[in-house]
Amino acid sequence: MGAPASDELGGVAGVPAIQEMLGTIYAAIVRRRRERYARRPDLRQRLRRPVVSIGNLAVGGRGKTPMTAYVARTLLEMGERPAVLSRGYGRRDRPDGVVVVRDPDGIRADLSRAGDEPLMLARQLSGVSVLTSPDRYIAGRLAEHHLGATVHVLDDGFQHLQLDRDVDLVIVAREDIARPRTLPFGRLREPLDTLIAADAILAADDDVAIEPQGPELPVFRVRRAPLPTPPDERPAVAVAGIAHPRRFFDELRASGWNLAAMLPFRDHHQYSAREWGRIVRTARSSGAARIVTTEKDELRLRQFRPFSVPVTAMRLDLEPQPAEAFAEWLGAAIRSARDVHV
Repeated sequence: MGAPASDELGGVAGVPAIQEMLGTIYAAIVRRRRERYARRPDLRQRLRRPVVSIGNLAVGGRGKTPMTAYVARTLLEMGERPAVLSRGYGRRDRPDGVVVVRDPDGIRADLSRAGDEPLMLARQLSGVSVLTSPDRYIAGRLAEHHLGATVHVLDDGFQHLQLDRDVDLVIVAREDIARPRTLPFGRLREPLDTLIAADAILAADDDVAIEPQGPELPVFRVRRAPLPTPPDERPAVAVAGIAHPRRFFDELRASGWNLAAMLPFRDHHQYSAREWGRIVRTARSSGAARIVTTEKDELRLRQFRPFSVPVTAMRLDLEPQPAEAFAEWLGAAIRSARDVHV
């Protein structure tokens, strides 16, 4: 008998070829989109103050939000008044217009209106404005006119081409280089060659080999601060609803945590009362003394307070290395951008 008809028609044997073809088409489309915005500056809206974007090529899990916090703190230390502009992904309540999550004086929105990552940033960044809106140009204008912003920081902004940026920081991980497949069957939103549009690359892993993208494109290594050691030797249950929960669990173990159980959930997961009950039962049945989770997850679990089992939240901090060189480079970039905006 001959080969099955499904093979001839692109069945099982043809699946890799079809996936490669669709990935190639997707990559061509996103390249064309970026080229169109580069060719048509009139399509981009421009804020009056400098704009720093933190983004990546992959879908989720590269540390954009912790890096946004680091950049905002660095700008604050320089004497700037930063405004973080976020689209507020995963919000339950999506009012029209702009939500001021935090102004320089305090927090002004709850989790449902802010979203977990903007609220986490608002809790971390005293003196910084945090705003969410699908239209980050309008959010930026509000921050300039009413909140005194002198510089903007876009959380997850590399693909947000509608808004003109002065500094594009792109986080690249080992996996992005090792498996450079674009959507729909890979994890990259854009192909690696679009890194040429970046102003600096932040290498998330020590062994990331970045091919030269231009004569003056700096590369900074990103250091992940180790998680705190456990308060005692008793077991704990780890809970994480982030892009890569296994990485969080591994980091807990490396810090000495005795994990009796690990419960992963999808990124931005909205916990139900039934799921919280399952977490508590798991902790009690395993003899765990506490539940350990991420700072972002703890915000989404707060609806179940008072906690029947103690909950410890872990904060992820990132820092470009060398830190002094990064701050010097960023300050020079902001000064150069301000000359253009004047």
